[in-house]
Amino acid sequence: MNRILLVAIISILISCNQSDNSEEAPTLNSAIPIYNQAYNENFEPDKIEDILVNAKNGYVLLDPFADNVSASIAAIKANGNEVGAYISIGTGENYRDDFTKMTPFLVTTSWGEWPDEYFVNSTTTGILDIMKARIDQIASWGCDWVEFDNMDWCYDDELRATYGFQVTEEEGIAYYQELCDYVHLKGMKCMAKNLVEHASNFDGVLYESYSNDKNWWNQSGAQSFLDSDKLVIINHYNETNCGQVYSEYKGIYNSDLSFICEDANLQKYVHYNE
Repeated sequence: MNRILLVAIISILISCNQSDNSEEAPTLNSAIPIYNQAYNENFEPDKIEDILVNAKNGYVLLDPFADNVSASIAAIKANGNEVGAYISIGTGENYRDDFTKMTPFLVTTSWGEWPDEYFVNSTTTGILDIMKARIDQIASWGCDWVEFDNMDWCYDDELRATYGFQVTEEEGIAYYQELCDYVHLKGMKCMAKNLVEHASNFDGVLYESYSNDKNWWNQSGAQSFLDSDKLVIINHYNETNCGQVYSEYKGIYNSDLSFICEDANLQKYVHYNE
């Protein structure tokens, strides 16, 4: 066969193979389906049995320390999903197995909004080891991400005055940065929650949005994560027109934004980019 013709045929075959690969699962740098079993605002969160059937090539947030959840991680990942593990780093929850160990590092008055939780009082003592032990367990289950809830507690002067926690902003920042570094050391990624300030080492961010309070966060911070090809998720609550809100957010940011919406009519989460 003529050598020039052979090279041309090989080039065509390579091009076709590349075209076929373009139909594979989207990367986590673009808009993907989001599922959330870990928390909700008004209605039930996503159920494991529904996630196993419906979640494909997305980000699935689980509370792996809840009963009968960690056993499903492998099956969820088998559908092309990356699994995030929820932990609250700014509060201690009295229903967790390690709550007794955390008690010396917490305030003594429960959070009025969430009465099962107590704010972290100090981050310069043994609480780091407790959180790292959680992260070790999460890694052993095969999770891909750790999502840091309540990481913004140290910035809230009103909460500080009400509950009397001693941790400073500087200490809180050092705390969540060290925990993210440890997550990376364990081969996973860090999902920030509701802020990206002093969190450039994080790999993504999830913002909680409300029907009467949209885009309340630092818009430039969210945009900076999108510009850096990091996963940005908006978890929107109690909405009668989820599609309209999603369109509004894409207009503010771009189509790489990932979105999940608590539909007030259906009384459950609605998922996009499936």
